[in-house]
Amino acid sequence: MTTLKAKLHEDLTAAIRDRDELRSSTIRLTLAAVTSEEVAGKAKRELSDDEVLKVIGREAKKRREAAEAFDTAGRVEQAAREREEGEVLAGYLPKQLSDEELTAIVADAVAESGVAGPQAMGAVMKLVKPKVDGLAEGGRVAAAVRAALTG
Repeated sequence: MTTLKAKLHEDLTAAIRDRDELRSSTIRLTLAAVTSEEVAGKAKRELSDDEVLKVIGREAKKRREAAEAFDTAGRVEQAAREREEGEVLAGYLPKQLSDEELTAIVADAVAESGVAGPQAMGAVMKLVKPKVDGLAEGGRVAAAVRAALTG
């Protein structure tokens, strides 16, 4: 069992013991997503910590998108619940890059590639993606690259 998956199980047990419904349901859903990922494909496999982090990141993104959808629909209580679940999941994710750090990484990649203009976005993204994987959301990265190439 991976160490992150084991931590999720331990935290689930603690949340159940503390009768923390929000934490226990959020962790339970996340563990279900991890298990689903493990049995997807032709053979069952054990996920590495990096793969478990990607699953947690996907779950956190789902929570953010659901909160926005609930806000748009005027369902404030559900939006607040989704944000709280997102905060629980954020505790397992690495700290996200600040806008300044992301802009610096993108500027370095643009300088390294020596390209300019919006048509060079793919080349710059290839250089930036490995450096920021898991530390910044794809949409933020794409927006920073687009801004650096057009601005």
